Amino acid sequence: CDTTKVTLGELKPTFEELGFRRLLSRLDGPGEAEDFIAEEPERESASGDYRLVATEQDLKNFLAELKKVDLFAIDTETTSVHAVDCELVGLSFSWEAGKGWYLALRSDKADTLDPGAALEALRPILEDPAIGKCGQNIKYDLIVLRQAGIELAGITFDTMIASYLLEPGRRSQAMDALARDLLGLQTIPISDLIGKGKKQITMLEVELDKIVEYAGEDADITWRLYELLAPKLDEAGLRKLFDELEMPLLSVLADMENEGVTLDLERLEQTRKSLTAKVEELKEEIQRNAGREFNIDSPKQLSEILFDEMNLRVVKKTKTGRSTDASVLETLAAETAHPLPGLILKYRGVNKLLGTYVAPLPELISEKTGRIHASFHQAVAATGRLSSSDPNLQNIPVRTEQGREIRAAFVPGTRGHALITADYSQIELRVLAHLSKDKGLREAFNTDQDIHTFVAAQIEGIEQEQVTREQRGRAKAVNFGIIYGQGAFGLARGLGISRAEAAKFIDEYKERYPGIPKFMKTCVSEAEKNGFVTTMLGRRRPIPDIHSNNRNLRALGERLAINTVVQGSAADMIKQAMVNLHERIGREELDMRLLIQVHDELVLDAPEDKIGDYSEIVREEMAGAIELDVPVKVDVAWGKNWLESK
Repeated sequence: CDTTKVTLGELKPTFEELGFRRLLSRLDGPGEAEDFIAEEPERESASGDYRLVATEQDLKNFLAELKKVDLFAIDTETTSVHAVDCELVGLSFSWEAGKGWYLALRSDKADTLDPGAALEALRPILEDPAIGKCGQNIKYDLIVLRQAGIELAGITFDTMIASYLLEPGRRSQAMDALARDLLGLQTIPISDLIGKGKKQITMLEVELDKIVEYAGEDADITWRLYELLAPKLDEAGLRKLFDELEMPLLSVLADMENEGVTLDLERLEQTRKSLTAKVEELKEEIQRNAGREFNIDSPKQLSEILFDEMNLRVVKKTKTGRSTDASVLETLAAETAHPLPGLILKYRGVNKLLGTYVAPLPELISEKTGRIHASFHQAVAATGRLSSSDPNLQNIPVRTEQGREIRAAFVPGTRGHALITADYSQIELRVLAHLSKDKGLREAFNTDQDIHTFVAAQIEGIEQEQVTREQRGRAKAVNFGIIYGQGAFGLARGLGISRAEAAKFIDEYKERYPGIPKFMKTCVSEAEKNGFVTTMLGRRRPIPDIHSNNRNLRALGERLAINTVVQGSAADMIKQAMVNLHERIGREELDMRLLIQVHDELVLDAPEDKIGDYSEIVREEMAGAIELDVPVKVDVAWGKNWLESK
């Protein structure tokens, strides 16, 4: 609105959708939108009928009502966001919009139910798989209740996951955001109850009347979101993906988070000392090559060294001055023989390993279990890939020796056990071969060729034995670049060749493998026609920029369309493998546990004396997760730690 003149009449449909009721009440006719932009939209609070259950009689009355329903929303109130270590403070329920119940189990401010007796009274309902339960990020509640001795069963709906499938590009799938955007309601911020920063308290210290309103609202909002989102899944054709993949995966991830991973603290301390020494060594080398001492972590001081004193080229500028980011340092390292840019890059890499991974890892160990319990997130990456936090296992670097060494600290949790690592081999390229139906690409996989050498040989018109390292590297860059929509400019920059050379190679590649450009056009056409693209299992991703008048944005939309279909299908595949493997472990009562998922890789804990048989089971389930027209190769290894098993 600050760049384009629009009338209020044109904005009215948007205001109606967003629930801007106060603005709508002032729309008497056409006017300039800028007159109203500064006004804060008014949103209603849920203002439901929320009841406290804190006595035995309250509990009897509540249970009598609960037993009449076959599906309800449930939410937990706890002392921490860490599900394994927190204390359960209370439970809230709703099965009718505008109504909610809060069962107070613990409080420092008032009398509550007896936690043990209340949970025992609830157990038959909570553990009954025939009675449906829905929640917002219900994986957290599942783990919390498991710690309290209750195995929550009958989980049929998660509003966060439903919203994610419907709108994977949404900035936030949190309840507050969904209530605001989908229901037009303003929820009570948790900070209103427990505060912020150093003065923050726990829910145990909050007055019960405040918790009743907050917790009752949480359950109520969850129920309202369920009623809104459930039919939308059906309308969008996403119900099968939701019921058969994402909801079963939720239980798999809950078990992984609950299990946790053991760390070898002695090995980790050795790595910390080694990295600390390396940082100091690099600091000295950097100061020596700079000719004087300076604060290496200061972009301003570094820019003075590089651009004023060494007279290196200013590659790009930002609002705050001359950039010294990684891309700039990489460019300078390639353009000059001076070692400083390369040394700075090494310093930053080692320092990040130390500060982001090695140092914080011991602090993440649970006092209760002695393990770290990473959180795995289903509702973040728009392509369908999983992500993780506390720690972010996906981002542990493995391309450097120092980065790989961090993995050596991840060890089995039981004496006599080992870690199995199973990794899909070039799964995205295999998915591309399947979807594109390209004969040449399929031939490479069907005859178990080195795909990059095979492609290089065909494009260069030589035998595979004659392919040089540089030729293979160029083919590899194009193979993967195709998936991410990389053009001649990106390839030229990545390989250090001219744009003309890169364009020629890409043209020859597409001519040699005609099924691939045809498939790419199909992805773009699907996006243009439907506004979204779909993966092999029906996952959708809207591509809003596909019709943009901005050429760069439209090109970005085309790249996302191609990438999503391939990478999203590969993501679906490993998710399906996890569900199938988890189900088989339970069905056959195997002494094996899923611990970690990183991109195309699974890490499991298993007894050494069964490692051979179990490795084959893992390979079998991963390879058969989704049938492709080319062989699916799974590299399986095992060892005493995560590094050894690679």
